[in-house]
Amino acid sequence: MTGAVLLASGPSPLWYATRAGGTVSLVLLTATVALGIAAAGRYAPVRLGRFEVSALHRNLSLLTLAFLGMHIVTAVADGYAHLTWPTAFVPFVASYRPLWLGLGAVALDLLLAVAVTSAVRGRLGRRRWKAVHWLAYASWPVALFHAAGTGTDTRLGPQLVLYAGCLLTVVAAVWWRLVRAGAQAVQVRRWAAAALVLVPVALVAFLAVGPLRPGWAHRAGGTAQVPALSTAPAVPHQSPPPQRHDQEDRHEGDEAE
Repeated sequence: MTGAVLLASGPSPLWYATRAGGTVSLVLLTATVALGIAAAGRYAPVRLGRFEVSALHRNLSLLTLAFLGMHIVTAVADGYAHLTWPTAFVPFVASYRPLWLGLGAVALDLLLAVAVTSAVRGRLGRRRWKAVHWLAYASWPVALFHAAGTGTDTRLGPQLVLYAGCLLTVVAAVWWRLVRAGAQAVQVRRWAAAALVLVPVALVAFLAVGPLRPGWAHRAGGTAQVPALSTAPAVPHQSPPPQRHDQEDRHEGDEAE
């Protein structure tokens, strides 16, 4: 009986599915953005047809949305953070880590705007569609900070390596695009160079003062509401089951404050 109580107090399969869906979504979004930056337009590889690059880019985008849908559905269904469907789309209204979940909602809204306008691209015209399409690039750093600020496994070595890999992939793609752009794109070079410096520095600084320090689960904006304890008679000489927000702190490696 004790083992069953302890198992029930731990993360549910939906919680693991939420984390897996979010991680895969970030990796796929990184691949989509990097491909779009490095091989877009006249910079497509000469050994590949332009339609092949476009098809790969489109398929990666669809896979990103599919795993993002899994991430959201399982997060709402889990009930741990008390998320609702409006909080998935409306930024900064969640009670659980509102800022960092809000960034996830912002990234989702940007990607949905790109998907919707791509579906009616012929009616919008290339210039309008391209202006909205840039939102996909803006969604990537927002999603990265959402993952780092919300994820309870941010302090784990493999997760930090994954974040670093995503960051280096996009940085390499931007540098490749800048090299191929030539000296005529002076203004674009300036903005891109500033972004290349700002995003990595901001992410490293945020990790250093935020998720990598003890107590982040509390400082991030609240822990999930703990369900009411069972009213069943207590078993003699049996310790009460651990609460889920305590388990979240242990999962992150936080020390008692």
